[in-house]
Amino acid sequence: MAEFLDMKALRRFAGGAGALAAIVALSACAADATASNSSARADVIVDEQTCERNEAVGTITYISGYGYSASAGQMDVFLAEELGYFDALCLDVEINASGANGQQLVASGQAQFTALGSASDVMLAAANSHNLTAVATYGNTSPFSIFANENVESLTDLEGKKLGYFINLTPVASAMLDEAGVDVSKVELVKMTNYDPTVVTRGQVDAIVGYASNQPEKLKSLGLPFNEFLPADYEVGGTYNVMEVNSAFLAEHREVASDFMRASLKALEHCLANDAECVDLISGLAEQNNQGAAFPKDQQERTWAVESGWVRDSESGTPGVQTAEAWQSEYELVKQYGGVADLPALEDMMDTELVAELYDGDTLVWPGK
Repeated sequence: MAEFLDMKALRRFAGGAGALAAIVALSACAADATASNSSARADVIVDEQTCERNEAVGTITYISGYGYSASAGQMDVFLAEELGYFDALCLDVEINASGANGQQLVASGQAQFTALGSASDVMLAAANSHNLTAVATYGNTSPFSIFANENVESLTDLEGKKLGYFINLTPVASAMLDEAGVDVSKVELVKMTNYDPTVVTRGQVDAIVGYASNQPEKLKSLGLPFNEFLPADYEVGGTYNVMEVNSAFLAEHREVASDFMRASLKALEHCLANDAECVDLISGLAEQNNQGAAFPKDQQERTWAVESGWVRDSESGTPGVQTAEAWQSEYELVKQYGGVADLPALEDMMDTELVAELYDGDTLVWPGK
């Protein structure tokens, strides 16, 4: 600000002591502004041009797919904000933890990023939700399982019984039932609204298609008897958690989208090395934002213990890196069991290069390192 002052003109305009006072005041203002700006950017690690580019896009909105869950593609975004990684790259990120309508908001451009539970979720929505591109997949283990009352000793025992599901049965579960030789017409399918897993052990439904890292782990912690059937038991493949971005935003601001993913993956890297710290942080955020009852710390510990293993076991060897080959088996499942009339080609739903380019070998490139 001070460098733009015309000192002679100012003296002619104000005259004498008044001019001197004005100059001193304006100089002090400029000094304060410079000090404030310097303080605000003290932790910035990118060059000025990159910083200005990232700031120019304004606020980037992320919609959490499932509140404050300790899951990859979710916890790492919250903690990239908390740990200052977004700030370090001059990104202004706003997080919506409501978990509702993420794909619709991103597809319409009202938000830029959201996370889904698997590639099949992306594919099922792709026929109706355009302007979305998957940029990261965090594992090659399907997160789904069928957990059942102890009296259900095999999936064929579900014939004549009740099987609950959330949102949809999922192609992975349908494939499991098919591989097990279950006549699904003899199974009563019940859409669930209650996430309490003890409805299975109490016999209100006989089994539920749920998340292996959540409800079954809760039953284990309670010491309740139940049986669990995993996709791998039936040689059914899958994927774990996918990050999606608004396609138009990606096309116009690819480097900014890269930096968003860089910061998020930096937080994921931190959490894989510091499990307890990250679970504490995400559980604290849930509590502060009135979601503590839905995401208690003990549940978060169980969830992350399972899901961090899925990330570590990823076939790519580098968190977030995805390939069409890794999606292919699930793509075939969706074509067979998803009931989608016009499933887009794989290459139209995903970008396999954005995250891969963030790594040097298996090391995430972080500015200044």
